[in-house]
Amino acid sequence: MAARVLVVGSGGREHTLAWKLAQSDHVKQVLVAPGNAGTACSGKIANTAISVSDHAALAQFCKDEKIDCVIVGPEAPLAAGIVGNLTSAGVHCFGPTAEAAQLESSKRFAKEFMARHGIPTARWRAFTKADEACGFIMSADFPALVVKASGLAAGKGVIVAKSKDEACKAVEEIMQDKAFGAAGETVVIEELLVGEEVSCLCFTDGRTVAAMPPAQDHKRLLEGDQGPNTGGMGAYCPAPQVSKNLLLKIKNAILQRTVDGMKQEGMPYTGVLYAGIMLTKDGPKVLEFNCRFGDPECQVILPLLKSDLYEVIQATLDGRLHEVEPVWLENCTALTIVMASKGYPGDYAKGLEITGLQEAQALGLEVFQAGTALKDGKVVTSGGRVLTVTATREDLTSALDAAKKGLAAVRFEGAVYRKDIGHRAIAFLQQPRGLTYKDAGVDIAAGNMLVQKIKPLAKATSRPGCDVDLGGFAGLFDLKAAGYKDPLLACGTDGVGTKLKIAQQCNKHETIGQDLVAMCVNDILAQGAEPLFFLDYFSSGKLDLSTTETVIAGVAKACRIAGCALLGGETAEMPDMYPPGEYDLAGFAVGAMERDQTLPHLDRITEGDAVIGVASSGLHSNGFSLVRKIVEKSSLRYSSPAPHGCGDQTLGDLLLTPTRIYSHSLLPILRSGRVKAFAHITGGGLLENIPRVLPAELGVELDAQTWRVPRIFSWLQKEGHLSEEEMARTFNCGVGAALVVSEDQATQVLQNIEQHKEEAWVIGKVVACPEGSPHVKVKHLIETIQMNGSVLKNSAPLGNGVQLENGAQKNQSTVQPKKARVAVLISGTGSNLQALIDSTREPNSSAHIVLVISNKAAVAGLDKAERAGIPTRVINHKSYKSREDFDTAVDQVLQEFSTDIVCLAGFMRILSGPFVKKWNGRMLNIHPSLLPAFKGSNAHEQALAAGVTVTGCTVHFVAEDVDAGQIILQEAVPVQRADTVATLSERVKLAEHKIFPTALELVASGTVQLGENGKICWAKEK
Repeated sequence: MAARVLVVGSGGREHTLAWKLAQSDHVKQVLVAPGNAGTACSGKIANTAISVSDHAALAQFCKDEKIDCVIVGPEAPLAAGIVGNLTSAGVHCFGPTAEAAQLESSKRFAKEFMARHGIPTARWRAFTKADEACGFIMSADFPALVVKASGLAAGKGVIVAKSKDEACKAVEEIMQDKAFGAAGETVVIEELLVGEEVSCLCFTDGRTVAAMPPAQDHKRLLEGDQGPNTGGMGAYCPAPQVSKNLLLKIKNAILQRTVDGMKQEGMPYTGVLYAGIMLTKDGPKVLEFNCRFGDPECQVILPLLKSDLYEVIQATLDGRLHEVEPVWLENCTALTIVMASKGYPGDYAKGLEITGLQEAQALGLEVFQAGTALKDGKVVTSGGRVLTVTATREDLTSALDAAKKGLAAVRFEGAVYRKDIGHRAIAFLQQPRGLTYKDAGVDIAAGNMLVQKIKPLAKATSRPGCDVDLGGFAGLFDLKAAGYKDPLLACGTDGVGTKLKIAQQCNKHETIGQDLVAMCVNDILAQGAEPLFFLDYFSSGKLDLSTTETVIAGVAKACRIAGCALLGGETAEMPDMYPPGEYDLAGFAVGAMERDQTLPHLDRITEGDAVIGVASSGLHSNGFSLVRKIVEKSSLRYSSPAPHGCGDQTLGDLLLTPTRIYSHSLLPILRSGRVKAFAHITGGGLLENIPRVLPAELGVELDAQTWRVPRIFSWLQKEGHLSEEEMARTFNCGVGAALVVSEDQATQVLQNIEQHKEEAWVIGKVVACPEGSPHVKVKHLIETIQMNGSVLKNSAPLGNGVQLENGAQKNQSTVQPKKARVAVLISGTGSNLQALIDSTREPNSSAHIVLVISNKAAVAGLDKAERAGIPTRVINHKSYKSREDFDTAVDQVLQEFSTDIVCLAGFMRILSGPFVKKWNGRMLNIHPSLLPAFKGSNAHEQALAAGVTVTGCTVHFVAEDVDAGQIILQEAVPVQRADTVATLSERVKLAEHKIFPTALELVASGTVQLGENGKICWAKEK
């Protein structure tokens, strides 16, 4: 269904917004309040006279006219709270709240915010007294020549002085002469930064940042950047001074950090964020923030937007911006030139006729009007900046030439404009510049910085034989100093495989380094070798310092666990080899053993020897291409809770459990003389690794009922319908390593393993293997996997278990009763959500909140859930054609999280009949009255109007009729004589916070149920 949109504002920016929105197939009509002559009547676009300063009247207008979305252009309405007021009235509004808009409305707030969050900006001080400001200008140890009115001054409240005296004069004009009115009651004195100024804007939904192409504005009135400051005399986009790498740096270090900081401070920022940036020799620094599209930047950015603007705005409002990444035209430049009235930015005449508009459009140009009006059917001037002529061409020079032709076509008396828009970019492009390695995508400085960051991490892995000091051409290791007399060396190399893909998708890189080290050192352990040193290889298309440092820190930590030195490595930045955000890893381990300690002892292995299995931590690092395919076809995502019985973590975290490193615990046992062979169960699973350490004429028979199979293998087998052979050939199935020992030594070896805190079992024996027979036979594997590995079959207690009467083992830890998995549905603050979170965190609680769903993005309830570490989902009801479709989407997510109980906590949607029936007896709601009195909305108003002396709240099962379900609990609240809706509501909320958690506990524990007869049934009544 096509939407009606209201754009607030009257300038060239608002004309551009209306023009771009009108191109959307989703938009039926664009109204502009108050608009200008260009938006008066143009296809889908029309003006409206509704006042935008009376927010209550504007909200009513939007409801009456069925406006689907309001888009605010200028800064003043944002600072006045238009977004919050319209949103509270139920009107969707695009832009930041008044609190978030302080980034623009208060220069002081913005500066203090940047200081709190480490966002690079000029040095500064704020003052409320002119004499103190002037004293600072004269005494500062930096050029304090930029004087800013702290408040809103229509883009003109900044004076860049050429001397200290001129700066002091600017302070007097602002603070004493009131040049900018109340905006100048506080001034900010800033350091004069030197460099190129650019405008970097982004869309943001409060979490995701989608950067726009960088633009450059021209503030001075006259050519050559001379004359007084203005609101902007022209702009172009993209600015070639900002490379892709530099834009990424600005996005991460400034835009994303700003959005994250606002969220942390409880003022989530939604809409368009504009950062005025100075490109200094020390890197990009923020000059100012604006909380909306710039004018005239908007006139050059939106013509380059290939995506549907309405879709991008809706995704931003719904918190789905990560799903709708805006697409921009490539190999194009947009340039706009402002035509201003004579006398601007001072006094100017109005009512002058404008001609040639159609001629300019016939040249393939866009004329976005600003200070224009209709008079007697003619377009006349009515403002300082009258209009902009915009050209979009294949390059900057062509765009400038085309725009100049438009200037010749459009005429009005005394028009003032510049013909040198883009001159700095043209000069930049004409500079003779030799290519650098950085231009090619390799940042040597970043690589050097990484080395400095990881040096202390590597240094901490030093050991006898090696004092690690990164930076040389090669590393040295002294075998004699390590205590070896007649050593052999063993070496191994490996990677992590596509487990990396999951780490990258989950943005969890802390443990992948342990996988790398483990895969290498466990391999050389099979030769009986002690790991001595390790080298890593990290490669990516673009070096991300934070990610790389995290991975290498994990490698260093694992080296310490393994007892080997991180002697060196290679970090390779290879542009175009890897997609953004992806990297690859490889590792190399070198170890040693005395000549007589080499494994395996093939000549000693005989039929009847015992095979001891040492527990794995899970999948380790093999089989992940199959794992990823299974997950892709399943109903789960990596962010979903792990399958039942796999712990209280996400599926992604479970799959990323790091590979166990066995060298520290098992090396002493391998060197005891009791072990004949050691097999690392790596790629190839149980079937292909054990034969690597056996004589050709021998094999093994294993019984899967003798060891514990982690539940993740059961889930993979079931979801992937994997055969027994596929499981045994692909995965370790719970056995990370296998040892071959004499049968009479098995008990002693098991005890030794247990002392080293490893779990182990006798899992089989060595048998003769006739030619052509399989070297490994595994009995009962599928049955055991399908039983989730819960029953062990050993006749003696091994590892950390206790003996059962039937010879099985069980873990000594107490099995906790299963807690009910609860999902909470909200629409805003989730008024009772915190009380539910707090109560379910109690040790004796029978419930566990596993999910919070909101039908609105960026609401306070989502933040509460995230602070508590609870997964969240936003499912916007406006994205679905019907109530049933929306409910189906909600139900799918509830199933994904294996939900047992649903709680409605301020969820402002009426649920469909099929949904309510499905969750009958498992869905709770709380209502602010003593039902059955005062059903529906406005319960407090009804109670006060009825004159009752007691009201309260009710927790009930949800039924198809509103507020008609069976009552679980009620709490009475007296109505006081002086009560208003607000005071009564606050006291009832306190009661709600008490009884909602209590009612949830009753249902989760099974104490209260909905009987087959539809009535409440207490446990003792059954």
